[in-house]
Amino acid sequence: MASNLLTPLSPTVLIVGASRGLGLALAAQFADRGWRVIGTVRGAGRTGLHDLAEARPGRVEIEAIDITEPTQIAALRQRLAERTIDILFVNAGITTRDQDVRIGTVDTDEFVAVMVTNALSPMRVIEALEDLVPADGMIGAMSSGQGSIANNEQGLREVYRGSKAALNMFMRSFAAREREAPRAMLLLAPGWIRTALGGTQAPFTIEESAPILADLMLAKRQRPGLEYLDRNGKTVPW
Repeated sequence: MASNLLTPLSPTVLIVGASRGLGLALAAQFADRGWRVIGTVRGAGRTGLHDLAEARPGRVEIEAIDITEPTQIAALRQRLAERTIDILFVNAGITTRDQDVRIGTVDTDEFVAVMVTNALSPMRVIEALEDLVPADGMIGAMSSGQGSIANNEQGLREVYRGSKAALNMFMRSFAAREREAPRAMLLLAPGWIRTALGGTQAPFTIEESAPILADLMLAKRQRPGLEYLDRNGKTVPW
């Protein structure tokens, strides 16, 4: 493990959606590896990220933002205008109340909420902050293996699947615009993890997954271009 003492040359990671679960665990991983961590929370209430910031003084900063509100994204961009973000990673994901509701019967407002949170808002954040990420930095977003069209042989969780497939497509479009000078870009499929979203039946814990995923993110910085990878670093079919 790298030294956890910060220096003027310490790199910075911005994790959008770090109040709990896997986002919080990744924030802790990077803080313990000597990175400056900027983590975002939604709302003004106390979260696990506040506990992390107290436990690791000077290494974790907290920004409050609801990424479904464009004005709040713009305000975050202004606050960070003078910063360099070596890794920008958007960790966002919600699902429907009934996870297996069929696409033809889902409530319209619920469908819109999932698509805006999981697909549109992450791209708004990335487009707003991309110029803060240097050429040797990395831009990423939390996808899911369920966003793979090729691998969908069971159906189920249709709205969630569709939102992550949309995110994947939008990231491919973003990457296509950068093909002349590609940066490292990552769509991460972390596996089925025991989180509020993943549920208690998931085979992987947050504690065992966070260091694996942090290692993968750091390794990806060395490879320009967009990749859609699972927790083992293997390519997921689109």
